[in-house]
Amino acid sequence: MLVLLLGLGVLAFVGDVVLSHTTRAWFERDLSLRANLAVSSASQSLAAAWGDRAQLTSVLTDISRDERIIGAAACSDDGQFAAATPAFPPEFDCARITALMKEDGSRVDGAWMATRELLTGVVHLSAMPVAGVGGMVVLVHDLGFLGRREATTRTILVVAFLLLALGSLVMSTLASRFAWRDWTLDLRRALAGDAPREFQPLLRDVRNLVERLSKERESEAPGHPWSADRLKATLSEHLHGERVVILANREPYIHEKTETGIRVLHPASGLVTALEPVMRACSGVWVAHGNGSADRETVDAKDRVKVPPGEDSYQVRRVWLTPEEEQGYYYGFSNEGLWPLCHIAHTRPVFRSADWAQYQKVNRRFADAVCEEVDSDDPIVLVQDYHFALAPRMIRERLPKATILTFWHIPWPNAERLGICPWREEIISGLLGSSIIGFHTQQHCNNFIDSVDAFMESRIDRERSAVVQGRRSTLVRPYPISIEWPVHWLDDAPSIADCRAQVRRELGLADDALVGVGIDRLDYTKGIEERLSAVDELLTRHPEFRGKFTFVQLAAPSRTKILQYQQLNERVEALTETINAKWAVGTYRPIVLLRAHHEPPTVFKFFRAAELCYVSSLHDGMNLVAKEFVAAHDDEQGVLVLSQFTGAARDLTEALIVNPYDLSQAADAMAAALHMPKDEQRERMQSMRKLVSEFNVYRWAGRMLIDAAELRRRERMTGRFTALTSNHHVP
Repeated sequence: MLVLLLGLGVLAFVGDVVLSHTTRAWFERDLSLRANLAVSSASQSLAAAWGDRAQLTSVLTDISRDERIIGAAACSDDGQFAAATPAFPPEFDCARITALMKEDGSRVDGAWMATRELLTGVVHLSAMPVAGVGGMVVLVHDLGFLGRREATTRTILVVAFLLLALGSLVMSTLASRFAWRDWTLDLRRALAGDAPREFQPLLRDVRNLVERLSKERESEAPGHPWSADRLKATLSEHLHGERVVILANREPYIHEKTETGIRVLHPASGLVTALEPVMRACSGVWVAHGNGSADRETVDAKDRVKVPPGEDSYQVRRVWLTPEEEQGYYYGFSNEGLWPLCHIAHTRPVFRSADWAQYQKVNRRFADAVCEEVDSDDPIVLVQDYHFALAPRMIRERLPKATILTFWHIPWPNAERLGICPWREEIISGLLGSSIIGFHTQQHCNNFIDSVDAFMESRIDRERSAVVQGRRSTLVRPYPISIEWPVHWLDDAPSIADCRAQVRRELGLADDALVGVGIDRLDYTKGIEERLSAVDELLTRHPEFRGKFTFVQLAAPSRTKILQYQQLNERVEALTETINAKWAVGTYRPIVLLRAHHEPPTVFKFFRAAELCYVSSLHDGMNLVAKEFVAAHDDEQGVLVLSQFTGAARDLTEALIVNPYDLSQAADAMAAALHMPKDEQRERMQSMRKLVSEFNVYRWAGRMLIDAAELRRRERMTGRFTALTSNHHVP
């Protein structure tokens, strides 16, 4: 109660100050407007009387008949009185007023105003020009009445707050007296174990939940950063150490045959970049499509292989597809249909019934594989991305108690655009088999809920951001994905200086050459053509970089069986040749295009060697390349130029944010990056590195798993309570 009274007192004080200030400002503005109106109304009379002191004094006397106006004066443009009423304060001659107008004051609708204090009290000055004569009229208002009004208002305010405090005190006292006896009696019974027997399990679960939430709150405090160890502890504490089953199309390690034997490769995938550290921390099984040339030779009898090689911290379960299945499910429906549907990159989605049939069939195949890998009837399953929109519902049918987290790694389109898909209802229904659906941004969550509202018979709980179907709810949450921190690929990486020297030597560049880098799959959503054109624009607008700046584009071939990707590859090659021919001088070429798969150590070497990284995605869920570049620069130098259409642009606000379609803006941003002082680079990079380190992939996974655990406990408690009450009412 003391806190309440103190709060009301503080509120009253603040209200008094704010009200006094606001009231004074209102009255001063009102006086200026009144003065302006009075002078404007008499402007013709003033102009006609100008030069005749007696007549002009008469007009000024008429203007100043208001009881609040002390006096009025007319000043000529040479700073002399043309006329003045007898009561006009002698302290304000025309020369002083002109000086005050130059020093301070403000204008309202063309009138100058100021407040000054005289021996007789506070006055308000207003000066308005008189059209056609080159002079001005000055009015002096008495503000003494304002103090009296403020005193009255303050008294009313204090009385009101006293009455409010007294009422709150009386109501709180009565409420506490009525509630205290019953509440303490119930509390004593519960603590003494006298609660009804059927509610004892619920009490135990509530106590456990309070303890877990308390520990989680403590762990969020500074000094408890998210890491692999903390993620393991979270899984052990909240999910009792259960293993996680991940379903993803892309496998984290690919076995390929080479002339020297079998080689292990890491796919160029943001999904793999994010999830692989999570699996190393949590163990479990990763169910994926096995498409490496030596994948079948490296699995056991149950199509499993332990990874990473030499560490063996988790297993990959490989699922095999026929060429027809891969063509229809992966190249067809997933990447010619859903991918362009979800990305605003001006490529028309293609939907074929045959592709849809293969998509359904393959989703069933993978869902069955997941169910074969679980070790309980309520497992934790993480379904990844647009390849498996139907799998959550299929898994739910076989494992009704499963906790299924589905994360959609690409943007979710608005409802109108989703309507293009002939099987939109089936896609949404499949995803609603999930316990939780995660997206990178709140906007994507909103789009999904709007799509459900448009095409499905469901109840939308917008307060909880949930979709309710029957007795089941699916939560829709934003989980901005990130990368591991620290990045283990940097453990044995060469120094920044060595990386710079190696890259320049490999590319035949001068030691002082300026290098920019772009690292992507060769995909039309990445804006690679716009990126190269921006380099061309940079050299056009900023000739100082000709012969000095080289942009290195690492482009991993992707989905080469799809016509749009084949055409993109040809266009990128042709554009590179055109720009290089335009700016070539001797051995100098402004663009180096490296079209090949590059392993992470090579990727990070180029990151560390570059002065800038340009991420020009035309539409992206997150884009982890931007965060990898930040992580690579432990020297706190380098500049990130980032498309505004990436999810990362919401996190990495210290990057130079550009519209990739605006080539001039992108070119100027690259020029600014190359000219940027080292101190500013360090300040920007420090801020971004701090964010990436704190909001890393372990935190992303940890928050999802904690939400899943809380949801799981709630469902168990609800189920237990329902069973108990049902038994209680059985006759």
